[in-house]
Amino acid sequence: MGFVYTSFQERATFVSHGNTARIAKEKGVPMLARICGIIASDEKRHENAYVKIVEKLLEVDTTTAMLAIAEMLRKGITMPAYLMNDGQDSSLFSHYSAVSERLGVYTTRDYADILEFLIGRWRLGDLEGLTGEGRRAQDYVCGLPQRIRKLQERSYERAQKVEQRSEKFSWIFNKNVIL
Repeated sequence: MGFVYTSFQERATFVSHGNTARIAKEKGVPMLARICGIIASDEKRHENAYVKIVEKLLEVDTTTAMLAIAEMLRKGITMPAYLMNDGQDSSLFSHYSAVSERLGVYTTRDYADILEFLIGRWRLGDLEGLTGEGRRAQDYVCGLPQRIRKLQERSYERAQKVEQRSEKFSWIFNKNVIL
């Protein structure tokens, strides 16, 4: 499960740093764009290593690896920043995530895209020789991106109806940021 987590996490940080680089470039901050681009390329190299490990695990013990992938996804892939704490805002990560989603740094769509990428890369839909439990895990994992996209659509529709609000971010000098 650890290798599944790191495969996903490294791809997510590759995507988010790449998106931050793109936004920084669009906003005319080339140095930040360059820094984030370098970090994104490092994350991509990390991702490649972990993805290859999972590929080998799927080759060696297909059912157990498939069960591990499903279990990790059932538990949820939570980014390390989930543990952010500034000592002031008990909802710091959810506020940070809302801003990240709104700006397009890392979105629910990215999450579903990553799942689709890994499912395709590992050819999970094509695995054969799985036990019954392994096939159920395969069905769950392969159907997850579509379910996430539906939830994302509903969430987006609800968000359009809610009045925007802001929160103070202590780590940017208590500036009010729209969530």
